[in-house]
Amino acid sequence: LRVPVVFLTNAGNCLRSDKARELSRALRLQVPPEQVILSHSPLQLFSRFHQRCMLVAGQGPVEENARNLGFKHVVTIEALRKAYPLLDMVDLSRRPKELPPPTTGFPTIEGVILFGEPVRWETSLQLITDVLLSNGNPGAELQDVPYPHLPVLACNMDLLWMAEAKMPRFGHGTFLLCLESIYKKVTGRELRYEALIGKPSPVTYRYAQYLIQQQAEKLGWKAPIRRLYAVGDNPMSDICGANLYNNYLKSAQQNQVQAGLKRSPQAASPQAEVSLELRSDCNSSVESCESILVCTGVYRHDGDIAKKAETVFHGHRDFCFDPSLVEPSYIVQDVDEAVQLAFQKENWS
Repeated sequence: LRVPVVFLTNAGNCLRSDKARELSRALRLQVPPEQVILSHSPLQLFSRFHQRCMLVAGQGPVEENARNLGFKHVVTIEALRKAYPLLDMVDLSRRPKELPPPTTGFPTIEGVILFGEPVRWETSLQLITDVLLSNGNPGAELQDVPYPHLPVLACNMDLLWMAEAKMPRFGHGTFLLCLESIYKKVTGRELRYEALIGKPSPVTYRYAQYLIQQQAEKLGWKAPIRRLYAVGDNPMSDICGANLYNNYLKSAQQNQVQAGLKRSPQAASPQAEVSLELRSDCNSSVESCESILVCTGVYRHDGDIAKKAETVFHGHRDFCFDPSLVEPSYIVQDVDEAVQLAFQKENWS
């Protein structure tokens, strides 16, 4: 590859190296892990949580992923279930036949990382809620419900994703919707996130820019990068994220970074801090992020995007919706056309 490229996915139930091998086989070229950004990759920037005892939820190698990102003390949903067998009561076959002895020596949980949709939703929904209601001590008798609750870091907000089925499938955003609804129904209060990362969060696109500029340096590029091209099939994540980041870049050009982040509904203060932290490492030459929508996935070229989006908003609760955010700079048939378009716009042969 002679042009800097990153493969940005909201997948998170695998290792970065595994996704790189999968891409290498599919594309028949060498894609190193450094060119892959999973939904959780920016968590390595959240160093203030790396020394805390964190409950991790999802599927795949969640414990290994957490440790690779810098988290030192990790508890899985399965480990929590085994330590407190009376908590997981939906599946009759897994209920203990006899009353187990009291649990001793289990660490107090200090935060929650939601990597992606789990396999047994009822177990994860129950145990995560228990942890939040008990301030990290789910074996204790419920007293006053703490609020604000423990910090929650969530990766991948996609409500739906496209697989082999004819219709889109439930994504991690659907699981988050369930958790938020249960927490509010039980407590009367909103579930709060310390950070929401993965597309369409601008923090993720900022991290992508950082890796692209690192690649440009390794390739010996002398001219600064002025434009990024973000190619994707999902208007609510790929296109919305690219447009949000384009707005962020425009604000930065006007020396209004902090004001711009405050105006952006998706940028809670921890995310703003990370963006500003990355800004010191990131060359400020990039002026825009062009969004290119392809017709080979969630989106089908059979109607007006904005009209559909105004009818049903599939984005996350914490992202205020603006129909202009799902309007791409360009619509093409597939990735090949998207690449050719970028070459044409940059006057490359």
